Amino acid sequence: MKISYALIATLLMTSGVAAVAAQPAAAKNPLSVHVLNLQTGQPTAGIEVELEQKQRDNWVKLASGVTDNNGRIRALFPQKKTASAGNYRVVFKTGDFYKKTNQKTFFPEIPVEFNMEASGEHYHIPLLLSPFGYSTYRGN
Repeated sequence: MKISYALIATLLMTSGVAAVAAQPAAAKNPLSVHVLNLQTGQPTAGIEVELEQKQRDNWVKLASGVTDNNGRIRALFPQKKTASAGNYRVVFKTGDFYKKTNQKTFFPEIPVEFNMEASGEHYHIPLLLSPFGYSTYRGN
């Protein structure tokens, strides 16, 4: 027997229990990043990441954060700003991270440029990192 939400609400109302309407979920931040260490296979905590937006011929900094113990920044886009279509980039400050860990690296910064096409979508940018190479893609 298939029971719909409307049937459950009707049954609750007829039994004297008020039905509660579903509340919309809070808006999800449109941008997250994740850094994984290719040498160890572990998340990389402590990497500073900056978000910039292309405005005319300049890059304008919108926000920054530091990866947590899981190598993530779950909400990099500014909370009080609405995401709009355009060109953006995240800059992973890998040189600072490797300097703190006394390791050499070939890439002091890794800028990843991307295009946001539609508001309401979520953009996730993973970075697979080693001292002398990296890879990235659009995650979900």
